[in-house]
Amino acid sequence: MARQGLRSTGQRRLIIEKFFEAPEHVTIDQLLRVVRGVDPRIGYATVYRTMKMLAQGGIAHERRFGDGFTRYELADDDAHHDHLICLECDTIIEFEEPAIEEIQAQLAARHGFEVRHHKHELYGTCARCRAERAAGKRSRR
Repeated sequence: MARQGLRSTGQRRLIIEKFFEAPEHVTIDQLLRVVRGVDPRIGYATVYRTMKMLAQGGIAHERRFGDGFTRYELADDDAHHDHLICLECDTIIEFEEPAIEEIQAQLAARHGFEVRHHKHELYGTCARCRAERAAGKRSRR
């Protein structure tokens, strides 16, 4: 916080604590609800600025999955993962696949390309939504 020119306040410390406890891919609104459960005086702008500060400081990653929301997850450069995103229920599944990482490295090397970072996102429909859709079709017959 000092590097960003921000004071270390009790509200910011609470936001950071709750972010570290949050499930993966938390939005500002979700985090705001949690912190307001402890301190109702905390405003949207304070949560927003705190999360921007964490992202700029490399502590959090901002993720945008095409639904209009920015989500945040803890940054861990040693534990890369990719995402499966359900377009129906917005479920986000993290996965790691060494074979994909190896192919990406080979492809970059073949083209003399130095990868600094990447993201791999697959959009579709999760098993639960497909099952619910199939059950709904059967019940209408």
